[in-house]
Amino acid sequence: MTDFSELGLSPQILQAVADSGYTAATPIQAQAIPVALAGGDVLGIAQTGTGKTAAFTLPMIDKLSSGRAKSRMPRALVMEPTRELADQVAAAFERYAKGTKLTWALLIGGVSFGDQEKLLDRGVDVLIATPGRLLDHFGRGKLLLTGVQTLVVDEADRMLDMGFIPDIERIFKLTPPKKQTLFFSATMPPEITRLTKQFLHEPTRIEASKPATTNENIAQFLVRIPLSEPAAKRMVLRELVNRADVKNGIVFCNRKSEVDVVAKSLRTHGFDAAAIHGDLDQTTRTRTLDNFRKGELRLLVASDVAARGLDIPDVSHVFNYDVPHHADDYVHRIGRTGRAGKSGQTFMIATPADSRNLDKVIKLIGAAPEELKMELDWDVARERGERQRKSAPERGGRSSSGRGRERDRERPARGGSDRPRPVEAEAHADAAPAPEAVEAAESARPPREPRQRRPARTDASPAPAPAQAERPARDARPPREDRPRREDRPRGEDRPRGEDRPREEARPRGEDRPRADDRPAREDRSEREERGVKGFGSDIPAFLQRGPAPGAPTKK
Repeated sequence: MTDFSELGLSPQILQAVADSGYTAATPIQAQAIPVALAGGDVLGIAQTGTGKTAAFTLPMIDKLSSGRAKSRMPRALVMEPTRELADQVAAAFERYAKGTKLTWALLIGGVSFGDQEKLLDRGVDVLIATPGRLLDHFGRGKLLLTGVQTLVVDEADRMLDMGFIPDIERIFKLTPPKKQTLFFSATMPPEITRLTKQFLHEPTRIEASKPATTNENIAQFLVRIPLSEPAAKRMVLRELVNRADVKNGIVFCNRKSEVDVVAKSLRTHGFDAAAIHGDLDQTTRTRTLDNFRKGELRLLVASDVAARGLDIPDVSHVFNYDVPHHADDYVHRIGRTGRAGKSGQTFMIATPADSRNLDKVIKLIGAAPEELKMELDWDVARERGERQRKSAPERGGRSSSGRGRERDRERPARGGSDRPRPVEAEAHADAAPAPEAVEAAESARPPREPRQRRPARTDASPAPAPAQAERPARDARPPREDRPRREDRPRGEDRPRGEDRPREEARPRGEDRPRADDRPAREDRSEREERGVKGFGSDIPAFLQRGPAPGAPTKK
């Protein structure tokens, strides 16, 4: 292990590190900090929980100690994919820079624009932001990026998963070409590799550990259950929490809707649990994370928004309620425990429907987790799941076919119109009229006249129209054998050639054509008006002629 005093940091920063309780640097810190202090670009490849935040925060503070911030022109920019990671970096910066006069601002969604604009107008040294909110401020004209000296891109592979790569490319182009770039990612997919080749200048590649590998301090267990019922999975989760003597733990689900269901189920059975996912407002998310960090919350049920980069110390257990769709997410999920040399335990619940995703996880980590047998009453879970499915339509939830009432409204039936039905029309269609109203309406209607039938056609009926009478019947047509066949028609050489065909009379052209002097002169306008209506010449319809038409009776 390398001591921080050997990395070339200033005494003031070393004191702040010692006050935080750290003495020895991690491998990624030991390799990245000297290169960053020298001003070179860094390409750091390390899994989460290896100390990447301090690897770029400490040298950045050391380099910015001299200089002064300008209004709306930050000197350093740190890009994070999520609000939680940005808030975590801000907390680390405040902790390590407490002995300096450096200022910082946090630009994330869910917070008022006005408060953030006041900080930018005052001038900050370090700007910690998510891509969306940063570009919003830039579009409003409240931010200039021409003074950025150091650009940090953290969790780049997570940026790729969330669709932020076009925003990152734009931010790179808005900053000066001559700047220091510190680029960190847990994995290096082709899109991230292309980005580093385009914007980094001869970076020092630092690979602290193999991409997507698990920590040796983490004990991994796999629980296979014979049912795919959510009720069975929740029953297994409660049993695992009771057996493992959990101090605190994170439960990961694949879907946001499942996060709320699992958290509510745990609270119903007496467990201290709360949910966190992307649909919650920022105040709720911040408060929930703070309670979990302080030990006031035992179980945190989360989606993958909390899976990467969150520095939550001393997490004893991680539960994979769902097998992740992407194998890399499994590594990031269980990386929430076993941090800073401590040990941890992880459990993954797998159903028969998870066989494909489970094979991907086992292939990535290189070995199957230890299987844990659980003897539970599966019939109870099966009956409970059937009761929930049957009662779902009565509660207005999802039906047994997996489609809820709201989903049926959004998706029209086949052959129907895609236009949504108005709410008023649905209300009138669902409401049946009262019987008294129906009787009153029927009595108010006038009696209908009897319908007259058409007289039957007799022999005295008029004959059909002459045009129809003259039309020959189908049987009167000549049979197909008597018609001239196609092969009997002349073709090829038998057809008359162009020179044998009769020519039209040659039209005079050139000198033979009559000149303009020989053409009849046009009539005077007054003469035309006297003869008839303008535009018709001599052929004037009778109804447009002045005076009665010839032969028309005159009124007396």
